Amino acid sequence: MTPFSLRPVRRAVPEDDDALGELDRATWSTLHAVQPRPQPPYDTFFDERHRPEDVLVAETGGPDEGPRTAGYIRIVPPTPLACNAHVRQIQGLAVAEWARGHGVGRALLRASFAEARRQGANRVTLRVLGHNAPARALYTDEGFVVEGVLRDEFFLHGRYVDDVLMGRSLTP
Repeated sequence: MTPFSLRPVRRAVPEDDDALGELDRATWSTLHAVQPRPQPPYDTFFDERHRPEDVLVAETGGPDEGPRTAGYIRIVPPTPLACNAHVRQIQGLAVAEWARGHGVGRALLRASFAEARRQGANRVTLRVLGHNAPARALYTDEGFVVEGVLRDEFFLHGRYVDDVLMGRSLTP
């Protein structure tokens, strides 16, 4: 048995703000970020648009040790429109460097599907940068398909990057 022990994914609480903010800053990368690298003083992780109830948290740790934040996923309605209420959108997924390769991202995705279903959704969408091959492979493995590509949507670090729109059904 490996020393890596993933706890059940749980809903975030306001007290997760500091740990999730630190994780967000630690995982910032040109592979997925379109915003500049965060600089001090740092904003809080949660605000009016990013609420604890929209975030699921993955933690590690056995019964004899405290929890360690391994990752998070933010899943929200894409719009406030009633005609769009059947859809949830992933608007953030991060896994700590030390936790990668242990199924944390997959566990977070699957937990987000269950949460979306619980909220009455039957579809999940996301956007991913075209050059983010690891994320795209994970999303494809978990049933997402490319539904559109916004060619050269972003100019990042001297080159144009596609914005790939992906989606998947939550119904069998």
